[in-house]
Amino acid sequence: MNVIEVKNLVKIYDTGEVQVRAVNGITTNFEQGEFTAVVGPSGSGKTTFLNMVGGLDRPTEGEVIIDGANVWELSSRKLIDFRMNNIGFVFQAYNLIPVLTAGENVEFIMHLQGRPKKERQHRTKELLEAVGLGDRINSRPGKLSGGQQQRVAVARALASKPKFILADEPTANLDSKATTGLLEMMAEMNKKYNTTFIFATHDQRVMDKARRIITIEDGKILSDEKFER
Repeated sequence: MNVIEVKNLVKIYDTGEVQVRAVNGITTNFEQGEFTAVVGPSGSGKTTFLNMVGGLDRPTEGEVIIDGANVWELSSRKLIDFRMNNIGFVFQAYNLIPVLTAGENVEFIMHLQGRPKKERQHRTKELLEAVGLGDRINSRPGKLSGGQQQRVAVARALASKPKFILADEPTANLDSKATTGLLEMMAEMNKKYNTTFIFATHDQRVMDKARRIITIEDGKILSDEKFER
């Protein structure tokens, strides 16, 4: 079953002197439970593509259809609600709230969703234990290593029970050991919850784990391959 349909997606940046087609007519689909890497050199358009799929960056042309709804036809308010309830984000810079504990960071989006306190606390504990940080629930980000902070970010992304997670260069600031642990954990989350993971990356270690690799160059899909892993 397709979770996401992308139709003729285009993003043009107009600098005043020249128009840059960061994404140039991409059409593709993503199915439930995928573990996919979108790869390409810097400037290839992979992050712009991911941001448009996730409702963060408006396309110049084209459609992003999720569960039959064109994301970019939603009002600003409905788009915010849609992202909150359907999409989890993991960024290179972690983006944790420094004054909140690991548990509070994970719980925050569920609070915005209006979920009962008991449910929020139960799911927070479950997710932090699942990412190997059950004993750090009361630790603030400044007391955690980079790898631990990124694990909290993944737990936070899963907290809202999203249909899919978009991860933009999530391993860029991690050493080899932390990267291996994070990828193994995300692959396990993918299988346990059947959540679709889509990465924008140039990290070979992510590609080695991915079951599908979409290569983008000059804003276009160069190749789209699937693997048995």
